[in-house]
Amino acid sequence: MGMIGEALVSQVNKFAKTASLADYAGNLQNIGVDPNSVKDVKQLIDDGLDPLHAAYVAMQHLVSLFAESVSVLPELKAYCDIAGPAEEEYIPKGPPLSPLTGSYFTCWAFFDLQFGPDKETIGTCLLDVAEYLDYSADMDRVLELMQNSRMGIYEHCGSQRGRIWLQELISQKNYLCYIPAGYSGEKGQRWLVRIFPPINDSFDYSMVFNTPYALMDQTKDDWIVFVKRTLLGMGEPDNAKAFYTLMKYGLETNYWNEYIFQAFHHNQNNAIFPTGLPDVKGSLPHGDLGKTNPVIPKRRVQNRNLKLKKKRRRK
Repeated sequence: MGMIGEALVSQVNKFAKTASLADYAGNLQNIGVDPNSVKDVKQLIDDGLDPLHAAYVAMQHLVSLFAESVSVLPELKAYCDIAGPAEEEYIPKGPPLSPLTGSYFTCWAFFDLQFGPDKETIGTCLLDVAEYLDYSADMDRVLELMQNSRMGIYEHCGSQRGRIWLQELISQKNYLCYIPAGYSGEKGQRWLVRIFPPINDSFDYSMVFNTPYALMDQTKDDWIVFVKRTLLGMGEPDNAKAFYTLMKYGLETNYWNEYIFQAFHHNQNNAIFPTGLPDVKGSLPHGDLGKTNPVIPKRRVQNRNLKLKKKRRRK
């Protein structure tokens, strides 16, 4: 348990002795939000969601409520100092829209964004206090699976029973996946996605949680070579650990956010199409902010020009 998780546990313990989970005082008023305040799994299934998808969506809602509740606490300042500017930079409120979808960005913000001296995440903090919030063992398991998840690069290997077979390029592991976005793609495509596994033995398939990023132009070998040369420069002798770190955290905080932002080529309603490799700037449509583009770089240039103006004023 990290330092921030311990601080949250101590505060939860203090109030749990005298108040119900829904009646915390002060800044902790909503830390124990009743799960009934959002749709549960059954309600989501009744609304037409796939059962596995419903289980993860219900937990995502609870994590979002938890993040919103604890973000006002001083212990979470380190998180807000990173998440706030990232949201402003990559998820603007108005047009033009960002290629970073909500399903992608919230998973990054809750499960991949590390903060504090112990490199905690919102997910690990919630796992630390879950036992004090009356979370069931099933809820804990779903939350742990989400926290341990990461992005990955997969090859489309065809369909079966309305689901898609994806094979990870490096590990060669195969996953039969339900795609909530509805994008079926084509065999041979490379996808950049986050896969959530089955939560128990009643499921024989996984699911792709984010809108698929269908990678264009670069071949399978191009991506494998990229991963290998990147791992070589990370200085981690354990390749499996280095690969997990690369795909979950990147080489820096906004590594994958920036790649998706700069690699954007075009989109449709159920998929986004990036092109280029993260470490080859010339391959990225927006790797050079000097190039004109009708959507992404224009906003990036405007944002950075505004920041420069503010700096000059302060001087």
